[in-house]
Amino acid sequence: MNIKVNNLTKKYGIQAAVDDVSFEVKTGEIVGFLGPNGAGKTTTMKILTNFIAPTRGEVFIGDKPMVEEAEELKRHIGYLPENNPLYEDMPIIDYLEFVAELQHIPSQEIPERIKDIIRKVGLNDEKHKKIGELSKGYKQRVGLAQALIHDPEILILDEPTTGLDPNQIVEIRKLIRELGKEKTVILSTHILPEVEAIADRILIINKGKIVANGTAENLRSQAGETETLLVRIEDGDANEIFTALQGLDSVALVDFANRQNNRFEVKSKAQRSSKRDIFKLCVERGWVLTEMTPNEQKLEDIFRQLTIN
Repeated sequence: MNIKVNNLTKKYGIQAAVDDVSFEVKTGEIVGFLGPNGAGKTTTMKILTNFIAPTRGEVFIGDKPMVEEAEELKRHIGYLPENNPLYEDMPIIDYLEFVAELQHIPSQEIPERIKDIIRKVGLNDEKHKKIGELSKGYKQRVGLAQALIHDPEILILDEPTTGLDPNQIVEIRKLIRELGKEKTVILSTHILPEVEAIADRILIINKGKIVANGTAENLRSQAGETETLLVRIEDGDANEIFTALQGLDSVALVDFANRQNNRFEVKSKAQRSSKRDIFKLCVERGWVLTEMTPNEQKLEDIFRQLTIN
């Protein structure tokens, strides 16, 4: 199911937590939702799940208006809020059975559904424990399990890898990527490399407004980044190579990265790529090109440019 948001606004008094926000997420798409603390991420997610109502604007789930069809549409949504909704005195299996009943899963299907979801989120070794006995990382897995138990078509995940160790993070990322092949997924996170590893597209919100919408590559382009390459060329004189690189029509600037190893930093002209020209040059001169690595602007830097006060 797709999600469409039109002119969404949420005010608390005179302050707009979300300010005229519009975007769309299509079925089978994973969208990373970024923003500094207080930017409006969690408020937007709560509106999408009908946890709170907007001041103005509309949310459509599968082309149906959330306000008018809330009871039906909420059944298609799995939500992991920032504060995990767990009853710590309950055993894991009992809690998931309780959630399954709330989601109106037929009673005869519940045991198999619980078994499957426990396997998916990696809770097999802990499944007979009470939730309060679990580490923070395993509690987060229980939260993911409750969001997935009814096999929703839409997943809204607020900081899904909080508290997980590096191995667990890799496993949950893999699970989210797999789920994203057939579900609509929105996830927020403060781990920016995680967004690049998982998301098909990135939304950045700042002070209640969407300030960026696109792939990581699109955002780099919009930020005005020009292509920078780290190049190593063997079997040639360093000064001769430097002069030849500087003479390429697509190259704006060349600098030595390491003169002894014939490594150069090559900056292309705006809206140009010099990769093919460098490769062709090496073929013509009989030089061996052993490295040509893009030196991309980090997503963290772009994020700061867009959200710094």
